[in-house]
Amino acid sequence: MRLSPYGAVLLNSSAGKDSQAMLDYVHSLITTQGYKGRVVVVHCDLGRAEWAGTRELAEEQAKHYGFEFIVVSRPQGDLLDQIEARGMFPSSNARYCTSDQKTGQVAKVLTQLAKEHLEAGNTEPVRILNCLGLRSAESSARAKRPEFRFDKRASNSKRHVDTWLPIFNWSKDEVWAAIKKSGVRHHRAYDLGMPRLSCVFCVFAPKSALMLAGKHNPELLAQYVELEEKIDHKFTMKLSLADVAEALANGEEPGPINTWEM
Repeated sequence: MRLSPYGAVLLNSSAGKDSQAMLDYVHSLITTQGYKGRVVVVHCDLGRAEWAGTRELAEEQAKHYGFEFIVVSRPQGDLLDQIEARGMFPSSNARYCTSDQKTGQVAKVLTQLAKEHLEAGNTEPVRILNCLGLRSAESSARAKRPEFRFDKRASNSKRHVDTWLPIFNWSKDEVWAAIKKSGVRHHRAYDLGMPRLSCVFCVFAPKSALMLAGKHNPELLAQYVELEEKIDHKFTMKLSLADVAEALANGEEPGPINTWEM
């Protein structure tokens, strides 16, 4: 990927392993190609729904590579606030956790980058390379995504946005090898056995992952169980977090986490 046509490179970081490997890889391209444009790491802060220390780690990882770091969040409240207001949890048919808490907030950064580009005296629309740390091996749905595309919806008269998945064809082993080589700290959730650093309780996670997350985040689990009761809506159609809390209270241990389709 040639970076020189772009006035700005935007790296979306959850502080998870794939985001971390992406930062390392793109940094190597920047160094090799001598890229002189603006590089920004954006982290979407999901509030209470995130694993503790996620925002701080995202900043630490960005600063390791000398990248500018920006945090965005939904001004009307975090994900738990939004769930309560909507009276329902996200689902495969209503992924507002992604559209409202992430995509919609990153769009504001794209607007700001374009605004600052014009204020600097440039007359042509800024070209922005929007990078996401998604991999085809993560799920069948993600495997169908294009590795590179022009983002018509994010583009306008002031900005041309291309979306690129830099580590799209990487394996999990390649991701961890890059992280180990970089020497940059990864999130402790992986050491606990979590395969993803998504929300602590993700509606797409298997029960074993929810139990492991609940075991290490009992206070947050209690908040979710209380929210389920308050809005009278189960976490997913097949499983309530009240069931997860009950299983943990009865001494049940999380089993192996085999699948997690996003």
